[in-house]
Amino acid sequence: MFKSSAFKKRKREAGTVTSWIESTFSRRDCSRFLPSTKDNSRCCCGNLWQYHSDGSPATLQHTVKGDDHWNPLRHTTLHPTDAYGTIEFQGGAHPSKAQYVRVAFDTRPEVLTQLLVSAWRLELPKLLITVHGGKANFELQPKLKKALRRGLLKAARTTGAWVFTGGTNTGVTRHAGDALASGQSLRLGGQRAVCIGIAPWGVIEGRHEQLVGRNREVPYHMAQGRFSRCAPLNSRHTHFILADNGTAGRYGAEYVLRRALEKHICSQRVISRLGQGIPLVCVVIEGGTNTIRAILEYVTDTPPVPVVVCDGTGRASDIVAFVHKHMHSDAGGAALLETPPMREQLVLTVQQTFTVRRDQAEKLLAEVVQCCRHRELITVYRYQEGLELDEAMLKALLQGYHMCATDQLNLALSWNRVDIARSTVFAGAHEWPPGSLEQAMMDALVNDRIDFVKLLLENGVMMSKFLTMTRLEELYNAKQGPANSMHYIVKDVGKTVSRGGRYTLIDIGLVINHLMGGAYRCTYSRRKFRAQYYETFRFRSPVIVRNTSAFLRAAACAGTAVAAAAPLKMSSPAVNGAHRADASPARARPQDTFEYPFSELMIWAVLTKRQTMARLMWQHGEEALAKALVACKLYKALSCEAAEDNLETEFFEDLKSHALEFENLALDVLDFVYQHNQDVAQQLLTYELRNWSRQTCLSLAVTADHKRLLAHPSCQVLLAELWMGGLNLRRNTNLKVLLSVLFPPAMLQLEFRTQEELRQMPQTEEEHLMEQQGEEEDDGSDEDDEDPTTVDEGPVSSPSPRRVSVSRQGSLQATAYPPTPSGMPDLLDGRKNGQLGLRKKIYEFYTAPIAKFWSFTLAYVVFLTLYTYVVLVKMYPTPRWEEVYVTAFLLTVGIEKVREILASEPVTLSMKLGHWFGRLWNICDAIFIVTYLLAQPLRFQPSTFRWGRSIICCNNMYWHIRLFEIFSVEKYLGPMVTMVGKMLVKMLHFIILLVIILFSFGVLRQSIRFPNSEPSWYLLRHVFYQPYFMLYGEVYAPEIEPEQCGDGPGLEACEFWITVVAMAGYLLVANILMLNLMIAVFNNIFAGVNAVAHEVWMFQRYRLVMEYELRPVCPPPFIVFSHLYMLLKLCLNQCRRDSASYDRGLKLFLDEEALENVHDFEEECLEEYFRQKEHESQHKTERLVQQTWERQELAYQRLEDVLLRERVQVEATRLVDYRLKRLEEMFGGVERLARHTHLMLRQHTGLGGSEMEGLDRLRQVSSGSDDYQPPGSTMVRELARIALSQTGPRPPPSPTLDLPLGEYRSITDSLESRCRVELGPVAVTSEQTLRPGSPGTQHHLTTAEDGDYQMMELLIQRRLRRPSENLEVSLEDLSRLLGEWPTAGPSSERPASSGHSPQLSAVPEDEDTGLHHETRC
Repeated sequence: MFKSSAFKKRKREAGTVTSWIESTFSRRDCSRFLPSTKDNSRCCCGNLWQYHSDGSPATLQHTVKGDDHWNPLRHTTLHPTDAYGTIEFQGGAHPSKAQYVRVAFDTRPEVLTQLLVSAWRLELPKLLITVHGGKANFELQPKLKKALRRGLLKAARTTGAWVFTGGTNTGVTRHAGDALASGQSLRLGGQRAVCIGIAPWGVIEGRHEQLVGRNREVPYHMAQGRFSRCAPLNSRHTHFILADNGTAGRYGAEYVLRRALEKHICSQRVISRLGQGIPLVCVVIEGGTNTIRAILEYVTDTPPVPVVVCDGTGRASDIVAFVHKHMHSDAGGAALLETPPMREQLVLTVQQTFTVRRDQAEKLLAEVVQCCRHRELITVYRYQEGLELDEAMLKALLQGYHMCATDQLNLALSWNRVDIARSTVFAGAHEWPPGSLEQAMMDALVNDRIDFVKLLLENGVMMSKFLTMTRLEELYNAKQGPANSMHYIVKDVGKTVSRGGRYTLIDIGLVINHLMGGAYRCTYSRRKFRAQYYETFRFRSPVIVRNTSAFLRAAACAGTAVAAAAPLKMSSPAVNGAHRADASPARARPQDTFEYPFSELMIWAVLTKRQTMARLMWQHGEEALAKALVACKLYKALSCEAAEDNLETEFFEDLKSHALEFENLALDVLDFVYQHNQDVAQQLLTYELRNWSRQTCLSLAVTADHKRLLAHPSCQVLLAELWMGGLNLRRNTNLKVLLSVLFPPAMLQLEFRTQEELRQMPQTEEEHLMEQQGEEEDDGSDEDDEDPTTVDEGPVSSPSPRRVSVSRQGSLQATAYPPTPSGMPDLLDGRKNGQLGLRKKIYEFYTAPIAKFWSFTLAYVVFLTLYTYVVLVKMYPTPRWEEVYVTAFLLTVGIEKVREILASEPVTLSMKLGHWFGRLWNICDAIFIVTYLLAQPLRFQPSTFRWGRSIICCNNMYWHIRLFEIFSVEKYLGPMVTMVGKMLVKMLHFIILLVIILFSFGVLRQSIRFPNSEPSWYLLRHVFYQPYFMLYGEVYAPEIEPEQCGDGPGLEACEFWITVVAMAGYLLVANILMLNLMIAVFNNIFAGVNAVAHEVWMFQRYRLVMEYELRPVCPPPFIVFSHLYMLLKLCLNQCRRDSASYDRGLKLFLDEEALENVHDFEEECLEEYFRQKEHESQHKTERLVQQTWERQELAYQRLEDVLLRERVQVEATRLVDYRLKRLEEMFGGVERLARHTHLMLRQHTGLGGSEMEGLDRLRQVSSGSDDYQPPGSTMVRELARIALSQTGPRPPPSPTLDLPLGEYRSITDSLESRCRVELGPVAVTSEQTLRPGSPGTQHHLTTAEDGDYQMMELLIQRRLRRPSENLEVSLEDLSRLLGEWPTAGPSSERPASSGHSPQLSAVPEDEDTGLHHETRC
């Protein structure tokens, strides 16, 4: 149903577009037959009389008086277009497709733009490239061809440009199409690389046979006749606009349409902040006389258009490049023409390049000089200079339009060409307007321009001042960027989004809390931030709707909370004008900026799935290890959310790969820091992260489930130290601690850490404040203690007593405690020589996690022993002391569980319960403690005594299984406990399948064997009872084939064979298939866990250390004393109105200087890490393969050059042989002439002598010897000259002898060599002028170039006389006034446009190209 409705919708849209095209666009058909003077059967429009309905050659022999000029405006009629749709180019493995339309040559450019954008669904370009050059086919040098193709394709790829060409498969259009061929499959903003061909309808091969049709796909073959005057379309284009002026076989109809369309597109604005429309650049490759006129027309336009001339491509391009290179801008071209030999050389070059007369060559040279006077608008691309064509084009645009630095930066940013911005925009010193660089940074972030972000950071953009609250919120609400699951997650957290679909930072904070899980609290969800957020947006635009309950609570208490909140750094403006008034940096409040802007941007990039941007932000700023762990956790949580929301598989697989990348980065950074300094590595793991919910890197690693990082030696050494606490034991630690627990005086024989070592260890916040208070009391300070801040209010602001600093080299330094006050013995205080006193030793021993572990373990063993005794012996109505002890133990354990819930890090009670019940052991503990306490009242009642005792016995089984958690601390048993847990989870799935099979067989068996059973709950037990035990081998053999069914008399005979067959199938599936499958899964689990057993144990070790670190000193049931102490302390605090809540995590509290040193050392290690990675990447296999391929390509190019030189040398050798042969023939002719001359002289002068003597003397004369001058020598020389002139024509000059035999050849190089050495008139030809193809076709296309040259004569002359005239007026005048020009007849009949400008040679009527709008008939 959905597909059919979508199909109908597309069909309706297609019908609307079809009707719009037919009603908007027209074609022109010749309506008046005016016979040509040379062919009466052909009209002046070029079509035969059969295509006209008004006459024939027999009826119309003469034209009407005054109507001898054919004009498309008078002699054609408009009809709805009959040719539009899709072309399928045949001949390839897969037909390429292109859309096309036939339009009149005077179609308005507005409707053509609407066709391209609306009907053909193209996005407006950010750059327009128009390619001009020769119409006739020509060949380019191999290296230059590759460079041109590579540059044109790169320009179209990176900038999202439209490329305008002539559309036909000839000349420069063929090379432009081939250049874009490799980019046809690439998607630029959802579209193919756009190449639009604007061609004259009358010259298209097979236009009537193949292209006529309305909105259909037409197959098109690019075959061309040998002597055809038409040309096929190029298959590399994506769209074609075919201009129709009613003529056939003639060019020129497309020129006015093309220029008008270019002008209109350039007036459109795609970049709102750019001071002008879409930029246009003209690229000139090769070219004839019309190309010179085109260049002159572009550079004199208003506004002028930059032109890029490709030197070395031949003809017009090389001549313009030479004049541009040697022309001085201050002399205006006069310096080039001052030297007569150079001018003569240029005139001869132009004359022989274009095959024109001398006066025409002088005129062309004058036009070239006129072009080059606009030196800033013409950029010459030379392959030898190492500059790519795309760079030349883009630099020409930036320089030619005279943009300010801001517009240049915005344009380069829209093109995504950081190389242009680096080499052009930031090359010099600029005065940047306030906020311009910040706005460019905002655009770069929104559009994911990584390289531009780097460039702007290098050139003065400070993220600490740039990132503001408004900007960060706009980044989260930007529509650009990859698809992400932000909307789904905001829904999951239970918050509604505003009507405009915008997210507030408070919503983002809730999302981060949801993804991080546990006790993590984002800065955006804290009270201070909410108050500051409300204060910042109070007087802003009401676009952002405040709708979250958190925001409303913040707004309600803003009057008091804002005043009490510490300043939080943030700033403003919006990205695209929503808050434009706040975009000024002067209005951004300094207290609104973020302290760690790169961290905030990294979170934004992770949540919006911008991996490359996230990695860039991770590289900058502080806390690289913490940022990597947070990004890893966020990506893992996002992948889980995507999997639960049933999003695409690719989506969450990408998220998992991103998480793995950051996981590896975190591990690499820690390993790199650990290799350079182990102490700083441990500090990085344990110092308090004030920006990350006051967590530590170690706790973040546990949150992100980063087992490999926790298994790192640095983490394990740290965990080992935390496990030992204040003890300094290395061997037999468990035995020594166990003996000390059983016999307390033995602890005096243990070795403890010194005070210096204790100061370098992490501690809880409560211990931190207690030591601070103790030091203040010892110092006798009278200052009042500051109230510690709560978890919700941010980090503790009081100075740290255990103040650890890090030097620049990474060495640890700790400050000493103040001296011992008088009257305190050193034995108790222990500060002499850094040793601990007795009191401190006792405290450190009993608070060490290892001592707590053995205390709790011994207490638990005693508890299990007494519990087992209680359930094994008779239980009396009055409990004995063993049972009382067990009850007290479990009751105090329950109280401890409640304390753990209340003391956990989350804020609300629901979050605390969710965090605590996240562990399976806690759930089981709660269940069995509650059931035991409920069983106690039952055991005291005689009626329920049995049930109460049974519940107590069942509980005993669980508390024995609870020993698994204690065994998890052991290195070898811990991984096995993990295996058992995973196997139990997998076994549940198999139990479900097994129950289905068991139930199906049990019902069948019970129903056949006992057909007369009454309804009872025991039936369910009978269904499962025997089938279940059959799984273990008990098959109940006597009951397999019973003779009777049932248990009583008068029973029926059983259909025993049914139960036997069912039993066989059941045992086959259940015993063999399911059980073996479960065993195979268990084997897989064992292999997987065993492979990472060491990592699993190390990961569990952190949880065990933290669990016993936070437990009270006394074990159950004596733990009640610790609870009473805590309760008393809490009451005292309430009486003193001290409602502080302390963070229970182990942290290292550093002062500001030490924290800065740690960050500096981490940043230095990160920079060195990336330098090593870059060095390694250069030596990877892929890089080596790439270098090998580049070297092979270079060798291949050199081999091509060698082959080309060899071919040139062979041709030169043949030419020398030819000339030697001609010299021999001439010498033979001279010898024969000398004989006749000798006889004639003897007859007329009467001189004597032998014939051979005269012949020898004549040979001397012919050889140039001056020793002998016979009489009549002058006449002999004249006769010899006549003879030589009659021997035959000279061979054409070599196209290669005048060119250097190098890798790159150009007419420019040839001109330079001759102008500097010879300065004499030498015929110049270029290898590029040798064109393949049939002579008729090439002559026709060359004639078309000359026709274009004459057509633009009027436009150029008017442009030069009135430089302020705009293009529209000139084009209208061109369409109207060029009708006065005849296009046929001898040159004497053509009026010159100016008295001093000679015209080109006449074009015969039968080769008329139809470039002009009127034709004399």
